[in-house]
Amino acid sequence: MNEFEYEITKHGADEFYQLVYFCSETGECGLEHVPLCQTRILEEILNKRGSQGWELIQVSFGKDGVMAFWKRSVAD
Repeated sequence: MNEFEYEITKHGADEFYQLVYFCSETGECGLEHVPLCQTRILEEILNKRGSQGWELIQVSFGKDGVMAFWKRSVAD
């Protein structure tokens, strides 16, 4: 039977000031407002964790940052 371990990481708004579903102060939301540098920051986090065997299972975006939920197989 496969066994897994889980980890939750937090990434503050100072890292992501306009990520994926960025909404302006007037409430307008859209992908066209997301700078390329912001998607690259997320890509770097995903690639770093992936190379350590972690799989992203959920991500939550909020005004204070991003919370990511990870899992990976536990060695027998």
